[in-house]
Amino acid sequence: MNRALSSSLWLLLATIVLVAALIPFDGLLSQRAQALPPAIVAFNERITDFGTFAWMIYGSGSIVIAAYILHRVSRSEGFSSKTKTAWRLALYFLVTIGSASALVHLLKFIVGRARPELFLEYGAHSLTPFANEWLFESFPSGHGAAVGSFFGAFAMLAPRLRIFFALGALTIGVTRVVVGAHYPSDVAAGLLTGLWTALMAAFLFAGQNWLFRLDEAGWPRPKNIFDTPAKG
Repeated sequence: MNRALSSSLWLLLATIVLVAALIPFDGLLSQRAQALPPAIVAFNERITDFGTFAWMIYGSGSIVIAAYILHRVSRSEGFSSKTKTAWRLALYFLVTIGSASALVHLLKFIVGRARPELFLEYGAHSLTPFANEWLFESFPSGHGAAVGSFFGAFAMLAPRLRIFFALGALTIGVTRVVVGAHYPSDVAAGLLTGLWTALMAAFLFAGQNWLFRLDEAGWPRPKNIFDTPAKG
């Protein structure tokens, strides 16, 4: 638990520092991103909705998760082991993505930041807490939190491929700025929120010896054939 708390504090600090560094440039970066050539903007519009929670739970994202679960199950021996692997993986994705969704929507409601669509009227730093309106739910990015949790979960389960998952999350995150739905600091906060839920869920599961185990440094590592198991 000490390592989990330490990780939470470091991620919180990283989020604060990154968001604070981006906020002064939010307006400028947002306007320039939206002014990119039409073909680039159109491409971003086509792929941006891959970052919705609905896509991950009810759309193609659920197929990707199911395919991964089936792959892991096929590597398990015995019916009991296959069953445990399947439901624990499904639960891990559900806890990670569900927690990110609940947390980011709560933060949106509390913060009430005006979206870039209202830039000319409100500027880049207008806050209307508890507005409960889509136009005042820019911070943090829901898409950012969704892809952060989705790719973050895969990164925890397959750490050797983390760079590819990070690039996938960043790509979808950038689209939110290009299409004018969020400011860069919104996206950064959303991505780190999603990553935090993936990491905390891994700590939780490691405590039950489900899917993960704590290595010698106290970090959760996946218990599968693709990774060298921790000693002990």
